[in-house]
Amino acid sequence: MQEFALIHRLTKDLPANPAVIVGPGDDCAVLDIGLPDRWLLFKTDAVVEGVHFLPDTEPERLGHKALARPLSDIAAMAGQPTSAVVTLGLPPGFAVHRVDAVYAGLRRLADRHGVALVGGETTTNPGGWILSLAVVGTAPKDRCLRRAGARPGDALFVTGTLGGSAAGKHLDFEPRLAEARWLAQRFAVHAMIDLSDGLAGDLPHLLAPDNLGAELLARAIPISRDARTRSRSGPHPKSPLLAALSDGEDFELLFALPPSQAVPLLDAWKPAFPSLPLSCIGTVTADPGIRLRDRHATRPLEAHGYVHFT
Repeated sequence: MQEFALIHRLTKDLPANPAVIVGPGDDCAVLDIGLPDRWLLFKTDAVVEGVHFLPDTEPERLGHKALARPLSDIAAMAGQPTSAVVTLGLPPGFAVHRVDAVYAGLRRLADRHGVALVGGETTTNPGGWILSLAVVGTAPKDRCLRRAGARPGDALFVTGTLGGSAAGKHLDFEPRLAEARWLAQRFAVHAMIDLSDGLAGDLPHLLAPDNLGAELLARAIPISRDARTRSRSGPHPKSPLLAALSDGEDFELLFALPPSQAVPLLDAWKPAFPSLPLSCIGTVTADPGIRLRDRHATRPLEAHGYVHFT
């Protein structure tokens, strides 16, 4: 059973209560805890040795990644993170200095975004290291973005560049928290998601709630320098475009907004975030399915992102 079939099986009959605004199926749970103008965002994420990092991964970078992943989900809903707890699973004979270094990486990123590390849990894990973080944040009720809400004709945008996570970006990425809040404050963003499993893997999650499709422009996909230089090497070489579509762990923002706002957005973005590219990569369509248009033809997108349990 693949990841998303399992998730559907596990979440179809979960208990809820009146506080639940958004339950399973989005980047964060959204809860109403009685704040007058804000909702609570709640997210958990884990990194596992051998899946998300290797035994020789630099521990400071490991700590950074472990917290940056759930912060990226908070960003996808245009939220502000406030606090986190850490569950740390360690194998027998672990090195204490390595744990210290992991926490140094955690603390640096937490300090940068005003996140309090307020506790957690430690446990033995004979299979290797695991770091699981649960993060709490808030978002204004009138500017909390979701995966659902895209409309036919919307322009699709993505921040940064895509592909090349094998070169180390997956350990050093910056969650786009400030950029997401800026977008939500100034533009009518209809839907947004962060790219954890690759553009080809996560775009369907943006389209499925409204039974929509998309047409992507191959020449507009922002391919990273690492994807251009590294993707053709190794035991399973791939084209730079395929790497940008499917490599995963980019943690950039993918969002849809009215086409009338596309040019004003591009004009406002560059002075606000001069070091971060923003690309319009296609449009949302009423017909389901994702198509890729290049100089020669328009064809169904056959690439797919990362899926656990395959």
